[in-house]
Amino acid sequence: MEDWRNGGFGLYIHWPFCESKCPYCDFNSHVSKQIDQTAWTEAFLHELDRVAALTRDRVLDSVYFGGGTPSLMAPELVDALVTRIRKHWSMANAIEITLEANPGSVETGRFTGFREAGVNRVSLGVQALNDRDLRALGRLHSAREARDAFDVARSVFDRVSFDLIYGRQSQSLSDWAKELATALSMAVDHLSLYQLTVETGTPFAARFAAGGLKGLPSEDLGADLYAVTQDMCGAAGLPAYEISNHARPGCESRHNLIYWMGGDYVGIGPGAHGRLTRNGQRFATEAISAPAIWLAAVPAQKTELGWEKLCAQDRADEYLMMGLRLVDGVDLDRYARMLGRPLAAGKVAELETLGLLELNGSHLRTTDQGRLVLNAVLIDLLVSA
Repeated sequence: MEDWRNGGFGLYIHWPFCESKCPYCDFNSHVSKQIDQTAWTEAFLHELDRVAALTRDRVLDSVYFGGGTPSLMAPELVDALVTRIRKHWSMANAIEITLEANPGSVETGRFTGFREAGVNRVSLGVQALNDRDLRALGRLHSAREARDAFDVARSVFDRVSFDLIYGRQSQSLSDWAKELATALSMAVDHLSLYQLTVETGTPFAARFAAGGLKGLPSEDLGADLYAVTQDMCGAAGLPAYEISNHARPGCESRHNLIYWMGGDYVGIGPGAHGRLTRNGQRFATEAISAPAIWLAAVPAQKTELGWEKLCAQDRADEYLMMGLRLVDGVDLDRYARMLGRPLAAGKVAELETLGLLELNGSHLRTTDQGRLVLNAVLIDLLVSA
């Protein structure tokens, strides 16, 4: 069995447009007042035809419309793409088709159109549940609009997730606990809860470098915020299954699990990344990021910057880095098959003694304490690999 089958096979479609660019965001997103949705429909269809020729024998486990703000796509565009996807690939019985949405672009008619097109899961970018912090994050919607958007999504879809950012400026532990309690009272089956990070190249990074962005949490407060998040979500029946993701058992994001479990996925659209195994060799792919240049490259099938061969060390390192984000961890026998040798037992034992890792047979996972310092754990393991 080819290794990627342990994680499954997914398709990621990147819609690169937003109504505005959030100052903390380092995703490939662009603001454009005029978008020719017909041209984008045709381009995506051409790309689907291209990648299908490489993967036609596969069963598709997940489709994910990400961005950007995919809820700005016309439902007719989504319908055309899902119809073409169904033509090209066999679908898993429980296929997950997710579309990301921002609260400001949510309306019942549009969401009904997405559902009729085949979307069966929505992920809302709420980010905060109070207006002060939404403004500080550069979001265009209000807290009221976020709640209204959630109600609309819930009325149309059985599966609804939403994102919140914590560790915001001047946010106390009690502030976050109250906000999280509200979020948990709304939650259907999944929450993504991210600590604010200052990403290189963003307006937040420039502001921080200039001495702005006051009131970010200390390292100790950040740890406390993380701990209360785990405790409250677990008590509410949405335990963590990954560092920043919580779900009722059985409602985990299938698409993200493909990433974290080392499956194959095709990425189409400006800036989209992919991992694809062909003839036993795994490749990393990346598309041209500028929307206009990507669009112009579609007819000649030149949208990708290239295919990078991943050596055995690359593949094993990636599996370890992604898999240890999961509460369930990684299979060391699988790791050894990838690399041709086992992970350094001495280093694993050392981190076990420190209470950062747990080893059960061939199964290795981080402890609650280990996930708090995951980057340091990974550095130790990768250096010794």
